Amino acid sequence: MNCKIAIFDLKGALAPEDQPLMLEPVLFCPVLTWMAQELMCCGVQRYFIVCRENWREEAREALQGFDAEFFDDVPAALSAAEEDVMVVPGPVVPVYGPEDRNVYAADAAVLRSRLREGTSLTDCPAEAVGVRALWQPREQAPAFRAFSSVAELNATMPAARELLMRRMASNGVTVVDPVNTYVDPRCSVAPGVTLLPGTILRGHTAIAAGCEIGPNSMVRDCIVGKDTAINASQVNESTIGSHTTVGPFTYVRPNCRIGDHCRVGDFVEVKNSVIGDGTKISHLTYVGDSDVGQRVNFGCGTVTTNYDGHKKHRCTIGDDVFLGCNTNLIAPVTVADRAYTAAGSTVTDDVPEGALAIARQRQTNIRGWADRLRKTWKK
Repeated sequence: MNCKIAIFDLKGALAPEDQPLMLEPVLFCPVLTWMAQELMCCGVQRYFIVCRENWREEAREALQGFDAEFFDDVPAALSAAEEDVMVVPGPVVPVYGPEDRNVYAADAAVLRSRLREGTSLTDCPAEAVGVRALWQPREQAPAFRAFSSVAELNATMPAARELLMRRMASNGVTVVDPVNTYVDPRCSVAPGVTLLPGTILRGHTAIAAGCEIGPNSMVRDCIVGKDTAINASQVNESTIGSHTTVGPFTYVRPNCRIGDHCRVGDFVEVKNSVIGDGTKISHLTYVGDSDVGQRVNFGCGTVTTNYDGHKKHRCTIGDDVFLGCNTNLIAPVTVADRAYTAAGSTVTDDVPEGALAIARQRQTNIRGWADRLRKTWKK
């Protein structure tokens, strides 16, 4: 069979106010999203969704990027299909296990006739074809386990995770501890990647070849370039270049672009910033709302002070800049190419190319002061 249409019945016997079970998440992903993604492997291109009006917005969000149409009932959906269809008659989730007929392919005309006779979609016709027979590649075909409650869905978690772990292993991904590794079905993990214990990959994350993620790291909706390491850190909605190291204990907030051959080290937070190739932010630093050039060195304790209590401002840092330890950059401010800032400076004005900015009080030594203080302690 060549099924280009899949019909999902999200209504079932639910009360109008009850959320369809297929909108519940498994491994951070709505089951409906995962099912639509899986059925694409059988050639499905269009999705006919039987769903009540009050849940269609959530269903549309789950099917973002898919060609989906919505119908009030199953007969209306079947009437719009003039060919073989894939049928998902109720809540099911992909798992590793033996083949079943909870999802099947059948001729739309035959199904319309059966419905007129009073047969329900859950009664698989004898001439229907199991989905596994249509799967490409066959060795990675899932089973589809039915569930009727959130508790039953949660109980499928080990088998759902096993399906994903086996697929990654067959594709050349090393998962050191599958029991303590969680990967969203929407993620893409290239061959040659190593996932260490405690790794969590969420959303539409793509990890390129040669990366090492973990231990104890969470990466959400990110693109990570090849041969990059993320160690004991959280990275959110950002792009990380190739041959870059992140962590340990780094927090990358949304809307960051970190370049190639960078170092973002321990207790560093980066937010809404662009970091150029070869830049080193080694430790104890906050970079927020900043545009940073190439080969910049951030000394320990550097802070871009981007918030004035009313609105955010940006810092601009040129190429080959050296920021001394405990530098505060009061945004908006620009540090031009090849400039230096002295350690402990609070920079409020732009720094020209190749200049040294010293913005701190001159040191004064008061001779004998400490000795006189100690004498007061003895009285």
